[in-house]
Amino acid sequence: MTDATPLPADPIDSLLAVLDLTGSEARTSEDIFVGRSQPMPLGRVYGGQVLAQSIVAAERTVGTDRTAHSMHGYFLRPGDASQPITFSVDRIHDGRSFSTRRTQAFQNGVPIFSMISSFEIDAPGLDHQTPMPDVPAPEELPDDIERLAAMHPHSQRLLTERPVEMRHISPAIYAEAADEQLPSQAVWMRTPRHLPDDPAIHRAALVYLTDMSIQESILRAHGISWATPGLKVASLDHAMWWHRDGRVDEWMLYVQESPSARGGRGLAQGRIYSRDGVLIASVAQEIMIRVPDAD
Repeated sequence: MTDATPLPADPIDSLLAVLDLTGSEARTSEDIFVGRSQPMPLGRVYGGQVLAQSIVAAERTVGTDRTAHSMHGYFLRPGDASQPITFSVDRIHDGRSFSTRRTQAFQNGVPIFSMISSFEIDAPGLDHQTPMPDVPAPEELPDDIERLAAMHPHSQRLLTERPVEMRHISPAIYAEAADEQLPSQAVWMRTPRHLPDDPAIHRAALVYLTDMSIQESILRAHGISWATPGLKVASLDHAMWWHRDGRVDEWMLYVQESPSARGGRGLAQGRIYSRDGVLIASVAQEIMIRVPDAD
């Protein structure tokens, strides 16, 4: 079992604590790790947390000369934030340049998340990227906490307890739908204070952040806010590609768009840039979405 010590109250210290997985004494042919969960308002584990912990577990089983470059995962069941999560890692393949791992996250003996990730030795080669769009700087925008507090003071807790500062280019849709129904948005984000310099922590923290707000390009396309009565949204899968190193404690631009939604599913894609325009990562996620009285 994992450490029963309560998580730190500070959101950043809490994030670092859940990323600090412990090894299990009950080892088999697999590598076993255990992690804690952050408390959540509805009692369900935040998806970005499981994503980040799964990468940490997988990375513990590869050499220090190899770093994560891609992951593809499926959310299988809702997780219980009051219970620890066990992570089982299979060492599927170790080649000259690449290593592949399968990570399964379990609670109560059943899987809640399954992921394949790949790690590589950095090597010179081709280099190009899609340029970052021209948007207002984060200092020119109000903090999301200020925007939400102005509309619904009682809801400010939803953001203050997150280990991330966010600033939407267009007004956020926490309480009200966007004026224009466009399947895209851009969000500045960062952790509000310095993180350790370890690149592995920044890679895992970036995964944690990618599950925040990416669904909103789908909602914006249909004039829906998070406060829509009866709205139900759940992440089905998540894919991520790390292109270049970046720091999560410095401003990053998360550019998001939805190419399609049909029936009860919607696809969202994202690109994450450093403030100076370097493409750090790409993201894709499909969600289940249920809207009352939707055509």
